Amino acid sequence: MTTSKQPDEAKGSTARTGTVKPTRPIAIIGTGRIGRAWAIVFARAGLPVKLHDTDRAMLDEALPAIRDSLADLARFGLIDDTPAAIAERITACATLADAVRDAELVQENIPERVDVKRTMFAELDRLTRPDALLASSTSALTASTFTETLKGRARCFVAHPVNPPSLVPLVELCGAPWTSADTLARARALYEAVGQKPVLVEGEIAGFLLNRLQGALLDEAMSLYEQGYANAADLDTVMRDGLGLRWALMGPFETIDLNAPGGVADYAYRYADLYKGLASERVPFDWSPATIEKLAAERDAVLPRADIEARSRWRDRRLMALLAHRRADAGNEDQ
Repeated sequence: MTTSKQPDEAKGSTARTGTVKPTRPIAIIGTGRIGRAWAIVFARAGLPVKLHDTDRAMLDEALPAIRDSLADLARFGLIDDTPAAIAERITACATLADAVRDAELVQENIPERVDVKRTMFAELDRLTRPDALLASSTSALTASTFTETLKGRARCFVAHPVNPPSLVPLVELCGAPWTSADTLARARALYEAVGQKPVLVEGEIAGFLLNRLQGALLDEAMSLYEQGYANAADLDTVMRDGLGLRWALMGPFETIDLNAPGGVADYAYRYADLYKGLASERVPFDWSPATIEKLAAERDAVLPRADIEARSRWRDRRLMALLAHRRADAGNEDQ
């Protein structure tokens, strides 16, 4: 893990710079679930999108899958154009060069391997315009691990989404030590312009923000499961019907601010000793094969592997319903 901070000049230059949409195409490299969802994000915002994948079968399947997702979004009133009009803005390209030519932004979504990303970014650096933004959707790899030797490394950064970015708007922007302030400012403005919620990670750290928070909670859930305090279904219920309801509305700091009459300081006064005690008792989970096998068996009994894809579509539709509710209630959110 590296902990190098962004250059000081970068920190002062990443405030919001407006939400003017770009006019040049957006290139999506890698057309799995994340890549297809990114295509929807940019195309529904009115931008031309170019897709490329080295796997021709994946590329051929991308547009039909995108059309299916757009049809679902339309049913929930979550797009302002017709599915057909949005899909027409998306073009599949047989070559990488065709996909990235004249691109404003390249959003890479290839496997999580440093060597593969290093090769890809060398090609992107060679093929794109000098002012094109080069972003990786990596979940854990820092930009410095695959951009250091590039001539255009100052325009490279991580833009880590949540799956699927077409429904969950957070995107974490994390530059390498050499990523320019202008790159991060332009990136933030661009993602805001297409309806995403960008946050800046102030310095490189493996897993960025979301996966470190998720990892801490998952580690505790797995540990409680392994120690026999609850079965998998009940632990899911604790999150879904307990913490998750609040966290769908607010983050952890606002949550504790509202959970004591005197706000955060009062909460800390009341519960600091409790949480320090819990931390001292915590048993880290070592991802033991026996526990994973037991958990997998419990989950398989609830959801057979053959039904994963259908359940994923169900999850996406539930997220759409939640987004539709939030959009309808937007006028009341500050009341």
